Amino acid sequence: MASLRLRRIIHLTILTGLFTADATYCSRPSICRNQPGDPNFPNAQDFARLNSSIDGRLLQVVPSAQFCRDIPEGCTDSEWTNATFRGKIPGAVLQVNWEQDYESDPPSLCFRNSTLCGQGNVPIYAVNATTAAHIQAGVRFAQKYNLKVAIKASGHDYLGRSTAKNSLLLWTRYFENVTFHDSFSVAGKDMGSAVTVGSGVGLHILYGAAKAKGKIFVGGTAANVVAAGGYIQGAGHSALSPLFGLAADNALEFQVVIADGSFVTVNEVSHPDLFWALRGGGAGSWGVLISATIRTFPTFDGALHVAIIQTNSSAIGRLASLHAQHIFDWDDLHPGQYFFASRNGNGSEIYWFSMSYFPNTTVSAANASLAPFLAEVAAEGNAVTTLIAELINANDVLSLSNSDTGGAEIVLGSRLVPAEVYRSNATTVGQVYQKLFDAGTPNILGHLVAGGQVARNADVDSAVNPKWRTAKTHIVITANWVDSTSPKSVEAIREDLTRNKVPLLEGLAGPGSGSYSNEGDVREPDFQTTFFGPNYARLSAIKARYDPQELFIVGAGVGSENWDADGLCRVDLSDVGGLLLQGGLYA
Repeated sequence: MASLRLRRIIHLTILTGLFTADATYCSRPSICRNQPGDPNFPNAQDFARLNSSIDGRLLQVVPSAQFCRDIPEGCTDSEWTNATFRGKIPGAVLQVNWEQDYESDPPSLCFRNSTLCGQGNVPIYAVNATTAAHIQAGVRFAQKYNLKVAIKASGHDYLGRSTAKNSLLLWTRYFENVTFHDSFSVAGKDMGSAVTVGSGVGLHILYGAAKAKGKIFVGGTAANVVAAGGYIQGAGHSALSPLFGLAADNALEFQVVIADGSFVTVNEVSHPDLFWALRGGGAGSWGVLISATIRTFPTFDGALHVAIIQTNSSAIGRLASLHAQHIFDWDDLHPGQYFFASRNGNGSEIYWFSMSYFPNTTVSAANASLAPFLAEVAAEGNAVTTLIAELINANDVLSLSNSDTGGAEIVLGSRLVPAEVYRSNATTVGQVYQKLFDAGTPNILGHLVAGGQVARNADVDSAVNPKWRTAKTHIVITANWVDSTSPKSVEAIREDLTRNKVPLLEGLAGPGSGSYSNEGDVREPDFQTTFFGPNYARLSAIKARYDPQELFIVGAGVGSENWDADGLCRVDLSDVGGLLLQGGLYA
C-alpha cells in the first residue's frame, strides 16, 4: 500500500512540475531527453572525457550537404547519390529527406543548394566505434546524461531510424570482421556451417567473401545494407527466401551492447528472450549489434531472367492481373522475383521490370516456366523485351551492383499480400494497381520473396510477423519529392501516402494485414499490428526487461508509442513513477 501511495505521489509531482530530477520538459506534460541548451546537457568537458575514453573517436556531426560544403573539392553529383560515398559521412543517411526537420518552426533543413544549413534531424556527435568498448562507453554516457541515441551502420533505412534530432550517434560502420565456420556451435550443439560478420560489412562485400569460401547466405540485393543490422532484425527478405527462408530464420547468434552498457552474446541458450526479439522484432529497438552469426549454404548456379514490359497507364491493371494469375506457375522452381512497375515521367507510359532468379535451375527450364505469362502479356499488345537469360552464380546475382543509389527524397508504404489473395482474387490485384497509378503513384515495387520455405518456417519461434508465413508477395509503393518542395507540400505528400494510398494496398491484402517493417510507412497508424502482429505484447515485455529506460526508441519501433515523433519527449506518463522506482529514466 505504501508503494502504491509513493507511485501516486511521484506521478502527481511530475505532472505538477515540482519534480526536479535530471529532466527537461516540453510544452505539454512530458519528460524529455536532455538537449542542447538544457542545464543538464553535457558540456564541452564532458564530451572531452567521452572522447578520451573512446580513443579520440568522437566526431562532431553535420548534415551531408554541409559536409560537402566543408570539403575543399565539394561533392560531385555521382558522389552525392553514391551510397558507398554517403556511408563514409557520419551525418549522412541513404535518402536525404530523413536528415531534414520539416516539422519544426521554422523548419531546419540542409540541401546542396541551400543558402543556410540547419542541423535538422542529424545527430550532434558520433561515436565512431571500432570496438565494442567504444559502443559501451557511448551507451553509458547517454544513460548518464539522459541523451537521445541513434544507431547507424550503413544508413540504408526507409523509416528514418538511423538518424535522430539532437542525439548521440552510435556508428558501427567499422565493425568489418568476417569469420567463416565449417561447424558453428551454440552451447555444444552443432548448428552447421555459418559466418560471423561485423555490423559494418555490406552485403556486396560479404557475397564476395562467401563466394571465395564456396558459400551463400540469405541476403538482399542492396549492396550497402549490412547483414548484421536492421535488415536481419526486421526479418530480412531475399530472392533466396522461397528456397531458404528469411534472414531472421537463419540467424544463429548475435553479439550486442544492450541498454545498461553490457556486452552480451545472444542465442537460443544465452538470453533466449532477446534472441527471439532480435529476429523480427524491428531495427534499432534492442541494442547495438556488434556482430551476427548466420547460417551458410553451399553456393550454386541458377538461371537469371530479366525482362522489360512496356505498357501504359490504362493497361497496367490488366498486366498486374495476368502476373497474379501466373504467379504460382513457378513455385516448383523456388524462384525469387522482383517485379517493379514505374511510370515514365509524367506521361502515360509504364515500364514493368522483372528480374527472376531460379536457383539450381537451367536457363531452358526457367524460360519454359515464364513463357506462358510472357506470351499472354505480348498477345495483349504489350512490348516484351528479354534482356538477360543466363546461368549465373547466386553470389553474383545478389551482388550485381557494388553500390546503392541515394541522396534523394523518398518514403514508402507496403503490405504483405497473402497467397490466398492470388489464388482467389487475382483480378483484384490488377484493380488495385490501376487505382494506385490513377492516383499518381510513381512506382509499385513487387517482391516475390515469400511462400516456399518462408511459409514452411512457420514453426520457427521468433518475433517475425506471422503474416510473412501466409504471404506470397511484399508490395511497396513510393512517394517522392525534390529539395525545393515546401515543408507544407512535403506533409501533404506524406499524408496522401498514409491516408489514401496505403489503404488501397490494405484493401488488397485484407484488414489487419502485415507489412515489412524495413520497407514500410513510419506513420502507420497501427504500426504495432501492421509490423509486429500478435507478437507486440511479448516484444513490449522483453523491451521492458532489457531497456527499462527506453534508451533505444525509433520511429514505429517497440515502445515508440510512449514518445513523440522525435523520440525526445515522453508522451505516455502512465508508468513514469514505475520507471523511476525501477531505476528507469534518471538512475
